[in-house]
Amino acid sequence: MKKYSVGIDLGGTKILAGMVEKDTGKVLFEVKNKTKKEKGNKKITAKIIETLEELLSTSNIPREEISSIGIGLAGQVERNKGVLINAVNLDCRDLNIKEILEEKFSIPVNIGNDVEVATFGELKFGAGKEYKDIVCIFVGTGIGSSIVKDGKIHLGASQSAGEIGHIIVDLNGRACACGGNGCLEAYASRSAIETRILGAVKKGRSSIITELTDGKNTISSKHIKKSLEAHDEVVTQYVNEAIEYLSGGIASVINFYNPELIILGGGLIQSVEDFYLKTIKKARAKALPTPAASIEFKKAALGDYSGVIGAALLEERVL
Repeated sequence: MKKYSVGIDLGGTKILAGMVEKDTGKVLFEVKNKTKKEKGNKKITAKIIETLEELLSTSNIPREEISSIGIGLAGQVERNKGVLINAVNLDCRDLNIKEILEEKFSIPVNIGNDVEVATFGELKFGAGKEYKDIVCIFVGTGIGSSIVKDGKIHLGASQSAGEIGHIIVDLNGRACACGGNGCLEAYASRSAIETRILGAVKKGRSSIITELTDGKNTISSKHIKKSLEAHDEVVTQYVNEAIEYLSGGIASVINFYNPELIILGGGLIQSVEDFYLKTIKKARAKALPTPAASIEFKKAALGDYSGVIGAALLEERVL
């Protein structure tokens, strides 16, 4: 039996690929590249191939010992055909990545939505190992989630269940990248916080963020953390605003699904402890008393590797 599989986590700003030992979930080698400037089918495909080639050449694992390549993609997917149907943050549509990569590398390819794949990793080797009814929420460029029912990923009627980032929190609210208005993602993602901070700075408000980013229009989770530690007024205001919306969205999930555990992950959750703690405290307070009393919260135990490990295990097809 082949011991290794490649896992790829493709998000709105980065791609992380790892060579995974399947029995243990250990990431033996990794390659990380940025994707923020790469948009569209051709550029994203080229970046995936470039990253894969780098991983294969540096890992020293013979290809005949690699059982599969798994990819978690930030968007809606057709799993059986291996097609990325739509990824708004990557500007990709109808991309048959399975066919392209299998022809290029002669290794079986499996795909899934990035958050459901990360959830699978957490179920197998992380924070969700001993639970049956879970919601896993990742806060990053966007906000994605996945539902676990009776120990298995619940995909829904059209296999698109778990789009918490697109629940409506303001009927006539901000425009969202999905084309709608008032989505949670437009209020509580790192991108939403970035937009609010940059807008305030442009209007003349003073913030340490301009020094930390050298005046560039990209704000990372680490920049936000440092700004909060410096008690920056602008950053604190918009982070607290995001916490209010995110906690409200999570409270709605608690009321509706009544899970035993919510796993929170993504750059903001991992980097900014106060963001995590305030969010779960407020979510519990906003939820109905009965489901709030039993809900547990955990951070994603695998950190940045949740998606890589989950993707590497996609060949098991228990999603």
